[in-house]
Amino acid sequence: MADEQNLETIMGLIINGGNAKSSAMEAIQAAKKGDFDQATAKLQESDAALSEAHNVQTGMLTKEASGDHIDVTLLTVHSQDHLMNAITFRDLAGEVVDVYRKMAGLPVETY
Repeated sequence: MADEQNLETIMGLIINGGNAKSSAMEAIQAAKKGDFDQATAKLQESDAALSEAHNVQTGMLTKEASGDHIDVTLLTVHSQDHLMNAITFRDLAGEVVDVYRKMAGLPVETY
């Protein structure tokens, strides 16, 4: 049962990280087309997915800190790597959207 719960937690990180990265990419594509409302909405979607992943990760860290250790498998490492790449990509996407806004003569927003 514990292994099944760990797998669900790990998959939650991978899925939410993937969704966050996909939404961030869609934000860049929307900004490239000049659709800044869509770009903003996609960045917000990305943030929501990252928030979900962060909650899952915090749960894992809390369990670890309370002495409930989990086996660190390749899949566990992959999930953390996936999440960190999604966070980095989201940060960069916000900057790219800002560049497109600036090129369009619009004020730059903080994402």
